Amino acid sequence: MNEFVLIFRRDYVTKETQPSPQELQDSLKLWQDWLGGIAAQDKLAKPLQRWDGEGKIVKSNKSVINGPYAEIKEAIGGLIMIKAADYDEAVSIANGCPILELGGNVEIRMAVTGI
Repeated sequence: MNEFVLIFRRDYVTKETQPSPQELQDSLKLWQDWLGGIAAQDKLAKPLQRWDGEGKIVKSNKSVINGPYAEIKEAIGGLIMIKAADYDEAVSIANGCPILELGGNVEIRMAVTGI
């Protein structure tokens, strides 16, 4: 089994793209069910961690700028670590993520051992 990080992103800024309070409330149950299903299969390596929408980037010249996605208004909302055999299985798990129903996306990265 390999470990993968699933990074959840969406536009948390643009007023027109924000889900209604009811849509957010409804999505909580979807998140609980989705994460519970992953955990029940013993594929949840690290549970959901939420992140603020701000962030900073330190550039090579030591300057600091706000958030990595300021120009596209997309931010990381959270992440989990999962266990999967390969990218295909990780993608299959990510396809059930409720962020997709809210206009977001899931980035998948496999942990690499060694240098």
